[in-house]
Amino acid sequence: MTNDQHDLELLLQSRIPLIVIETRDEKRVTRLFAKLAVRLALPVMAWSATTGMHRIDFESTPQRHTIEPRQALGQIRATTNPSIYLLLDFHPYLDDPFNVRLLKEIALEHHSVGHTLVLISHEVDIPEELQAFSARFSLSLPDVPHIDRIIHEEADHWSKAHMGRKVKTDRKTLDLITRQLLGLTATDAQRIIRTIIFDDGAINHADLDRVTRARYQLLETNGALSIEFETTDFGEVGGLRGLKRWIRLRRNAFLETNSQLDAPKGILLVGVQGGGKSLAAKAVAGMWRLPLLRLDFGTLYNKFFGETERNLRDALKSAEAMAPCVLWIDEIEKAIAGGDYDSGTSLRILGSLLTWMAERKAAVFIVATANVIEQLPPELIRKGRLDEIFFVDLPDASTRAEIFTIHLRKRELDPEAFDIAGLAQLTEGFSGAEIEQAVVAAAYLAREDQVPVDTGHIRSEIGQTRPLSQVMAEKVARLRAWARDRTVSAN
Repeated sequence: MTNDQHDLELLLQSRIPLIVIETRDEKRVTRLFAKLAVRLALPVMAWSATTGMHRIDFESTPQRHTIEPRQALGQIRATTNPSIYLLLDFHPYLDDPFNVRLLKEIALEHHSVGHTLVLISHEVDIPEELQAFSARFSLSLPDVPHIDRIIHEEADHWSKAHMGRKVKTDRKTLDLITRQLLGLTATDAQRIIRTIIFDDGAINHADLDRVTRARYQLLETNGALSIEFETTDFGEVGGLRGLKRWIRLRRNAFLETNSQLDAPKGILLVGVQGGGKSLAAKAVAGMWRLPLLRLDFGTLYNKFFGETERNLRDALKSAEAMAPCVLWIDEIEKAIAGGDYDSGTSLRILGSLLTWMAERKAAVFIVATANVIEQLPPELIRKGRLDEIFFVDLPDASTRAEIFTIHLRKRELDPEAFDIAGLAQLTEGFSGAEIEQAVVAAAYLAREDQVPVDTGHIRSEIGQTRPLSQVMAEKVARLRAWARDRTVSAN
């Protein structure tokens, strides 16, 4: 007997009238109850709006006269033999007070009649009148050995269909794919694996993005949570040597479930605008080969009381469903800085976020970025909720040279043809974003002159740029002074 079957049997024996199962794997639930019907010697009926009522523990003709929900519930109430009834996708009919009353009357008669109603759908909101009679049951999700079996079964099917040819892959890629499939139902995992194998007879690194996209599409996000597919590796980030080392040392502790070390929870990146905080967030996901989810607090806010907090809870629930993953919260100070007309929403958002950060069990690594540290409450940045606060300062000369090299190569220009050291000296006080823009603008200038880009074009653009460190010198100096004794240098 499987664990799910055993747990369901215990739940049925506890004599709870209404059981709620939220799942997309309807067939799996139906099979479980078909097995339980034999063990418990109880008839199991299933109802849907297309077929009406029919028995699932043996072949039977659907009762077409019970297609209407009221007729189905009326028949259940009139039946005196104890039975289990699976109500498939019944959630739209819970808005009808008549149906709710019928369900309540059936529940009230449970001890004398013995009917158990099981509501099965992707999402079920139980009306308040029925909550005292109901319990929720969650199907277990496949673990690593189970997913490995699914992969091997699908590979065997492909091999038999292609004259014994073997599916091409390697152990490292298989481990990454398996980890990405954790959190999915067996049916969803099987469908994704079948798709990538039967496409080209291989499981390779390119399939990682396909698995991530497929997982994300299975989620019902509210728009506040988006996925960033264009993650980069730390090789494309200039400087940040301290941060790179910190992330590298904690990779295995986060990804390995049996690690002897405490798994890291997250980091806060503070620094000057354009210094590379957002790029570093993408690089963490790229280095760990994990999905990068971006939480947009601007989309969360709703004018109706309580909706904003619900949107946040739904977004965080979706992030947990994508675990293991990296959750990027950009400019977090804007989300929780309340105003005069905030009606307490920001405080409630902060409370919900802090509670989740402290209690979450899923492997979700937080990378929060902030530009105005004074607006962040101390309870958010204390140790325990986040592991470390890194200060991303303006790049030094060697880092600026590295950034020039990266952006020239990205545009298929040979860094050896440029005076990198001289350009690095000229850009004292420039951020990484401002250096990139100088290279971009130089390309336009060269096109206007109808000549290849050279050092002179970049020098010209640098001369016309006033970096943020000059325009907002006082603000930058104040931020640097605050960070000096309170943060760890990312560089």
